[in-house]
Amino acid sequence: MDDPKVASHDAAPAFGGGQDAFYAKRNIVPLPVIERAAGIHMWDEDGKRYIDVSSGPVVSNIGHGNARVADAMAAQAKTLEYAFARLARNRTNIDYSERLARLAGPGFERVSLTSGGSEAMENALKFLRQYAIATGRASKRIIITCQPSYHGATIATLAMNGEVMMAPFLEGFAAMSEKVPAPFGYRLPENHDAESYARHCADALERKIIELGAEQVLAFVIEPVGGLSTGCVVPPAAYIRGIRDICSRHDVHLVFDEILCGTGRTGKFLAAHHWPDALPDIVTMAKGLGSGYSPLGAMLAPARMVDELAGLTGFEFQYSYNANPVSCAAGLAVLDEVERLDLVACAAERGAQLRAGLEDLKARSPVVGDVRGLGLLLAVELVADRETKAPLPNDLLPADKVRIHGLRNGLMIYSRPTSGGRYGHWFIVAPPLIITEEECRELLGRLEATLNDFVRELGVADA
Repeated sequence: MDDPKVASHDAAPAFGGGQDAFYAKRNIVPLPVIERAAGIHMWDEDGKRYIDVSSGPVVSNIGHGNARVADAMAAQAKTLEYAFARLARNRTNIDYSERLARLAGPGFERVSLTSGGSEAMENALKFLRQYAIATGRASKRIIITCQPSYHGATIATLAMNGEVMMAPFLEGFAAMSEKVPAPFGYRLPENHDAESYARHCADALERKIIELGAEQVLAFVIEPVGGLSTGCVVPPAAYIRGIRDICSRHDVHLVFDEILCGTGRTGKFLAAHHWPDALPDIVTMAKGLGSGYSPLGAMLAPARMVDELAGLTGFEFQYSYNANPVSCAAGLAVLDEVERLDLVACAAERGAQLRAGLEDLKARSPVVGDVRGLGLLLAVELVADRETKAPLPNDLLPADKVRIHGLRNGLMIYSRPTSGGRYGHWFIVAPPLIITEEECRELLGRLEATLNDFVRELGVADA
């Protein structure tokens, strides 16, 4: 297939140049110049069509070009485009917060809105810290996260990420979170299966809390279903129940980072709803909330905590664009589409179809070692040897090359080495929740061609 038209690093203009002007020039992945998008598809300036395999970075839950959302935003912008939340309430914010809280369910009655996921996570930490101080537990300040993990791109959230390649950047620059192992289920230590290793990881959390002193530990933050940092790891239910019990016994807040896996992506509105007997104290959301139409994030908290803090000091931290009326209008319209099209059920149904197709590809491809995930949040792990589970060497640039072959085959695939490839290489299969059965079949066909091209480039036998 023909290569897509791409933006060139070598022809940088005197002014501007686009966001990619900041990217490493050694980046071998060509960037098509996208002109328009509709449904699950995007078109570049030459008219080449791509399937949005990963919904961008897992953002476009309701698909591209939704006129209902665009119309709702335009109508709101013509009526009230901005109102500072510290000086005035706005009806769109009130309506949206109620709608989101009702879908999230008991335990998540209060909603604090932000402009994205990193802000939502920072809001959660600041809220919990202020709550601890106001309720006489000022010594609680330590955050525990998993290694690897991903929670944002601000200084504070970068310090929470289990991304080993960021260590030189952050050393002496930010207060790092304490780390415990993530509950991987594919490439495991000797004498462990997925269940026993998950128990080991939960035990590691408890040991870490005891080592640090429970009176010092504010929260344990985890992605209940992983994103690119772990390749969509889904921990055993016993692990989720175990960490809930550990956090409760040691008076440590449990925070679910659902910035990527929330808003119906896993076949439940919240991933937390898969484990109703082990709900977290706080949930953060973004990405699918605005579905790409407007920057939007949220921290969901229980009424008991928010109301108690409001009666003491109140939550002191705000952003200029908190509860922006146009963003709230976009969010309401997105939730309208999620419910009108029954997209939570679609995520479960189409996710099962794609999972079966990916498992079939795994059986026939020498470089596919594992398929994992939940609903329409799936990952494919690339390996050098399926028997030994040996990862592909970093110098082969497997993530970049799969993306290149994907572009040539009309697929926009999100893939990059995490932690310098220390934990392996994978790519995300997470198309918009509106994808149809026929579109799933087309995606799988193009993905098979992509993997075959990749195998031929590697010179692997049985290609």
